[in-house]
Amino acid sequence: MIIVLKKDAEEAKVEKLKENLVNRGLKLHLSQGEDTTIIGLVGDTTEIEPEQLQAFDVVETVKRIKEPYKKANRSMHPQDSVIDICGKKLGGNHFQVIAGPCSVETREQMVEVAEDVKASGAGLLRGGAFKPRTSPYSFQGLGSEGLKLLLEAKKATGLPIVTEIMSAAHLDLFDDVDVIQVGARNMQNFELLKELGKINKPILLKRGMSSTIDELLMSAEYIMAGGNEQVILCERGIRTFETSMRNTLDISAVPMLKSKTHLPVIVDPSHAAGIRFMVEPLTMAAIAAGADGVMIEVHNNPEKALCDGMQSLTPQAFDDVMKKVKKTTEFFGKVM
Repeated sequence: MIIVLKKDAEEAKVEKLKENLVNRGLKLHLSQGEDTTIIGLVGDTTEIEPEQLQAFDVVETVKRIKEPYKKANRSMHPQDSVIDICGKKLGGNHFQVIAGPCSVETREQMVEVAEDVKASGAGLLRGGAFKPRTSPYSFQGLGSEGLKLLLEAKKATGLPIVTEIMSAAHLDLFDDVDVIQVGARNMQNFELLKELGKINKPILLKRGMSSTIDELLMSAEYIMAGGNEQVILCERGIRTFETSMRNTLDISAVPMLKSKTHLPVIVDPSHAAGIRFMVEPLTMAAIAAGADGVMIEVHNNPEKALCDGMQSLTPQAFDDVMKKVKKTTEFFGKVM
């Protein structure tokens, strides 16, 4: 349930209304816009009739929210949320490019790629230290040692780092990580999501390969319900009957998510197709569809990459893509 306040509502009367709501056992979510102030009610509102609340003369309208996700719902927060990552903003009219290798392999590799993607205009550095792999015999990542190498690359370039967590037991290792990524396989690892809701750090939440948009939003709700509202949603392709590419990028998910939620939405074109030549056109499509950012895999030697070399761009190819990204984002009124 949401309460829309009148434009010139008296502060004292608003406080009286809020006190009344809290006394009913409800939690309040306040959203302050330029012309509108909304109070979102979180909790059991089944016994509250809208007419009861409209009796307060500071109330303009009262509406019930049908969707089960409340904090992530655009109805509760009409303005786009903007996530600040070490001074770099994502969301609203702010567009960010996250780039780097699928897996952290060596210090030289990470620093070299970090310097290259920064020079091309990337705002954040990605790299997998812990790798969820379908086969138990595939490279699983360097673990805590990989995190150390990521932090060295951050120190060398100043780029904030994004990396995936596999287990809540590893949270202490992620103290210096700037954005914690939850991969597609863990999107519905609800115990992990609950733990991430207790920390004050941006969470990049990837859509599961067979998950609906509402399921993605409910996973975001798990994090937000715990108190952490710094959630970034990522469309990374879904599993369909098509076999010519790794996944099918659901580009329609971007405008649909933007209509349902205030949270930033980015696209991962690398994992969506799993094919190098498709990264550029899918990136352009993401920008045109209204995405707030993209995450692109870049490797200094894709042929020898320990993970996902087929979809990784060389630094030169990434630089070529970035030139088009800058022009396209400018055309659509985005700021990089």
